Amino acid sequence: MKVLFTFYVPSGGVETLNRLRCDALKSRDIEGHILYLRSGSGLVNTQLANIPVMVGPGDVELKQRLPQYDAVVATSDFWMPGRLRRLGFHKPIIFEIQGLGTREQAEQSLREGTQEILRHCQASLMPPTPHLQELASIYYPALPKFVFPNPLDTQHFHYKAQSKYPVPIIAWVGRLEPNKNWELFLEIAAVLHRQRPQMEIWMFLDYQLPTEDTKNAFWQYVGRLGLQSSLKLYPNTPNREMPYYLSRVGDSGGLLISTSTLEGFGYAVAEALACRCPVLSTDSDGVRLFIKHNETGKFFAYPQVGQAVAGALELMDHHAQREKIRNLGQQLIHQWLSPQQYADSFRQMLKRLGVN
Repeated sequence: MKVLFTFYVPSGGVETLNRLRCDALKSRDIEGHILYLRSGSGLVNTQLANIPVMVGPGDVELKQRLPQYDAVVATSDFWMPGRLRRLGFHKPIIFEIQGLGTREQAEQSLREGTQEILRHCQASLMPPTPHLQELASIYYPALPKFVFPNPLDTQHFHYKAQSKYPVPIIAWVGRLEPNKNWELFLEIAAVLHRQRPQMEIWMFLDYQLPTEDTKNAFWQYVGRLGLQSSLKLYPNTPNREMPYYLSRVGDSGGLLISTSTLEGFGYAVAEALACRCPVLSTDSDGVRLFIKHNETGKFFAYPQVGQAVAGALELMDHHAQREKIRNLGQQLIHQWLSPQQYADSFRQMLKRLGVN
């Protein structure tokens, strides 16, 4: 059995999801292929995982390839199902509600795509994120809805013991776009740095997607806050290297700070917890799957810089609480995001849609 997963660009959480689920589904005799409309920095991760991938295929090429697939999962792009139908694909298409940004952006996209999705799709798929389930119920109440967590391959993505880094590290993972709130992170980091001048600030980001204007605005803000000498930028870091970086952040006495307005899932947070890296986060909905305040991580009220700084210092200085959070966070991820559980749920979904 073969399934095609489609998305706009190989970047961020959806790139991670596509790669991990293609690997997980092999155990259930499902071969996953991926289609991206354009190239991106995450493509190297997919290629290293040896997953078949198409980038920007024209209609002629796509029409030739479509007959091999038993189902298609179209993530976010509500125009894709109609394109596939026009090219002669008559098997089930599942519209996946992820990677849509803020609630306003998600609602606008789902509202605009209502007719296309209802006309061409047999079901919707999403993680157990409250705002995504709510929007699906509002705009597609009659469309069969499948809800289960995304997978994380903790056999490979887990804590890596290394020599301890000499100073604490404050880390951030994301894209330079409004929903990820990189400006808020830099403001928090600047206040923390004034109190702990020896600490370093590490930012892992996709440096191919932002416009030159956005990059210039980023560096101007860094300069205005006086962070040039303490900031280390890690652009387009391969995903296979991230467990080493996140483990080092955790062992340094530092933490990951997530400043997103809204997350459909929050892979960066889940990956950090899997590597025993404590997380301070905005309450961005999707991350509630893994963060229980003062148990597996910490929340701060958006956009309260002072509250974020207090939470970060508490995570750095209260060692007993820190170790408890590191241990419980790691345990939660291992229990909750099983690739085998995802594969079973996905196979059951296909069976219910008549795919044998």
